[in-house]
Amino acid sequence: MPYDVTTITVKPNTHGKALPGVERSLKANPRKGEFLACLTSEIGDLNKIMLLHRHENEAEAAADRDVVANSANPFECVELITAMSTDTFVQFPFIPPITPGQYGPIFEVRTYQLKPNGLGPTIEAWGKMTPARLKLSPILAAMYSVTGTVTRFMHIWPYPSLDVRANTRKTAIETGVWPPPGGPDHLLTMRTDIFLPAPFSPIR
Repeated sequence: MPYDVTTITVKPNTHGKALPGVERSLKANPRKGEFLACLTSEIGDLNKIMLLHRHENEAEAAADRDVVANSANPFECVELITAMSTDTFVQFPFIPPITPGQYGPIFEVRTYQLKPNGLGPTIEAWGKMTPARLKLSPILAAMYSVTGTVTRFMHIWPYPSLDVRANTRKTAIETGVWPPPGGPDHLLTMRTDIFLPAPFSPIR
């Protein structure tokens, strides 16, 4: 089941102005895929709006992307947009499907680029250690890209606060639960951003 991740970059300090247009656009022109989340970057790479949709198949996702590409006023905020990207991701097989609900409101989005042969070993390492890691805190997504720059690996961790995030990560490292042994050996780049849910986001 593919997930579409659309990232809208807006002019500095204008995401608050852009969000009403994004909301109107999504309501007036619902996509074929299920709308799961609208998140805005708070720490890290700023001025980003991330949309997450779940699709039944890649053809459905491609059709939705085509509508956006041909829009004269994408997301009803074209005057604020400086860049857009959209990519398809596939969830790791042992991670449950992403569903709407209350999770955050802090969402840590970690995006890694893997070595060309790093996906298989990463999935294997995560499969062994994820059950123990999930005893400390839940995970929303662990998925790899099948379009755009490959192979990227995006995982999203919800937390009730930044303090809880810091303490949870500290415990995971000190107890040897995380990161998975050998996992970092397959990485080329690592990036972390903190996102917050928009008021209309089904995932919060």
